[in-house]
Amino acid sequence: MSKPLIARSTDLKRLQDEGYDIEVRERFLLVRSFPYLNTKREVHRGILVMPLDSAGDATAIPESHVAYFIGEAPCHENGRVMTEIVTGSNKTQLEVGLFVDHSFSAKPVEGRYPDYYQKIERHAAIICGPVAAIDPSAKPKVFPVIETTETESVFKYADTASSRAGIAVAAAKLEVGKVAIVGVGGSGSYILDLVAKTPVKEVHLFDGDQMLNHNAFRSPGAPTVEELREKPLKAEYFQKVYSKMRRGVFAHPAFITEANVEKLKQFDFVFLSMDGGPAKLYIIQKLLEWGVQFIDVGMGLELIKEAIGGILTVTTSSTAKHDHVLGRIPVVPTDKNNDYSRNIQVADLNAMNAAMAVIKWKKLLGFYHDFEKEHFSAYTVDGNRLSNEDRP
Repeated sequence: MSKPLIARSTDLKRLQDEGYDIEVRERFLLVRSFPYLNTKREVHRGILVMPLDSAGDATAIPESHVAYFIGEAPCHENGRVMTEIVTGSNKTQLEVGLFVDHSFSAKPVEGRYPDYYQKIERHAAIICGPVAAIDPSAKPKVFPVIETTETESVFKYADTASSRAGIAVAAAKLEVGKVAIVGVGGSGSYILDLVAKTPVKEVHLFDGDQMLNHNAFRSPGAPTVEELREKPLKAEYFQKVYSKMRRGVFAHPAFITEANVEKLKQFDFVFLSMDGGPAKLYIIQKLLEWGVQFIDVGMGLELIKEAIGGILTVTTSSTAKHDHVLGRIPVVPTDKNNDYSRNIQVADLNAMNAAMAVIKWKKLLGFYHDFEKEHFSAYTVDGNRLSNEDRP
């Protein structure tokens, strides 16, 4: 009852998004970790309780201005009990297992409280206000971790970032089925980092390499010495890392070749972050044949006069346009003299290449505006130039 009612009630959802630790228990709304001063001018935390009125599956306008409190009687900065709102101090059972210590009467300035957000904010101003004089860090907004179940979300804890920013409707467009990332090295691991934080149902990682020292310097996060000593396979390492945050991350510790390319046929979208070569050409040809949309990321860097320069590319193949792909994506084996192949640490460029790719993917899904609908972008390091080409 608690989570669905909070999700469907704008006032409760706003309280949760702003950091209040709220819980719906049958006919009552509880706000935990509510700071107050006792008679000794000590900062303590109690639980604010108030009757909860609902209409169907959402809250209604509060019928009463009455509230209750679990803890000592809240006091002013000088230690005097707030007798102007405390109307009773007797342990009372409101329902099975819910006992309160005090009752409050804090009437709104006019009429009734319009919603529970305003009612709780009013009580926070009265009760928590004096706390700031003793401990400014003791606030009622504690931002608790909100765990979810498998049926509620792919995330193991609630995505309050989207709801706080008011972009939950836009974010819902990213709830696609299966996304594959072929190659989770430099750019691929950053693609994973960004995609993992979207509500995609499944993220599949294809890579047969080990996680070694040099990988740690061009991928997100910070593996420990002990983890690197174990030389885990990249796909399994990153699956373990991002499974801490979300469900639906699957590791496939092998390279995609002509022998197993059929595995990519099932995906809604594929990110290619791999070196050129016959296998890459074959993968691209099969994805085009199957009509699977994909994005390829590429980096061409060189060391000139002890400084690195080069170009990052993002090539998109969609249902709207794909005839340019074979002419844009280099599929010849990587030149051994290319500095990127020697693992120069360019985490910032890896991250930028990945961000460009994920932004384009989100454009295809309608999350971002996409008026030009470019299907090829190239960023030149020198001059900070970005060019967009290949429109449908």
